[in-house]
Parts: sequence; C-alpha cells; structure tokens
Amino acid sequence: MIALIIWAQLAATLYLTGLIWVIQVVHYPLMNRVPGDGFAAFHAAHARRISVVVVVPMLVELTSAVALVVIRPPGVSFALLVVGVVLVGVVWLSTFALQVPLHRRLSEGFDPAAHRALVRGNWIRTAAWTLRSAVAIAIAVS
Repeated sequence: MIALIIWAQLAATLYLTGLIWVIQVVHYPLMNRVPGDGFAAFHAAHARRISVVVVVPMLVELTSAVALVVIRPPGVSFALLVVGVVLVGVVWLSTFALQVPLHRRLSEGFDPAAHRALVRGNWIRTAAWTLRSAVAIAIAVS
C-alpha cells in the first residue's frame, strides 16, 4: 500500500509539474493575444477545461503527500515528507490566494494588470511544483 501511495504521489506531481510549465511558459503569456471581444468566452472555456485536467491530480497529490507524513514509510526522511507537504501547501495557497482571484478578474474581460500579475504570480506554483518533483523523486528512490 505504501508503494502505491508513493507512486501515486510521484505520478501526480510529475504530471502537474509538466502541466504548470506549459501553462507558465505558453498558455498564460499568450492570453494577451486573444482579441478583446473574444476574451471572456476564451477565459470561460479555459476555466472549464483546465479544471478537468488539474482537479483530480491535485487531490491525489495532496492526499498522498499527507498520507505519507501520517504513515511515515521506513527509510524515508520525515523532514523530506514534511517539505513535500509544505510545498503542496504553497501550491494550494498560491492557487486560492493569487491565481483564483486574478482569474475572477479576467473572467470579466481582459485586464492587462491582472494578466501581468497572473503570469508573475504563477512562478510561485511553477517553482513549488518543480521542487515538489525533486522531493517526490527523492521519496520514490528512498
């Protein structure tokens, strides 16, 4: 059972890390290329579709990270497990404190300031998930 949790965490984290890099480098920066009259419809479609690809992996990552702290697999540093949970917390906090409010603003139409803040602020999640990948790999090979 512990191995399954470790592998679920690794798969979810690596998937989300790849996804966030695509969003950070490609998707978010290109939002300003959507014509003004079509932006609200674009953003609504983005919100619906992105939820399909992020909600389940984020829940798997969160659940598995917490489960590993509770279970404390033998041979895995407890500090490493805690760092993993803290990084998941950083991702969730950034998502709900920064990205969600900015997306709400953008849902009303393109706002250059909100867009810039979204691109800049999303580096927090990009960095946290990149570090999470290193942690998840270290846990998996322990």
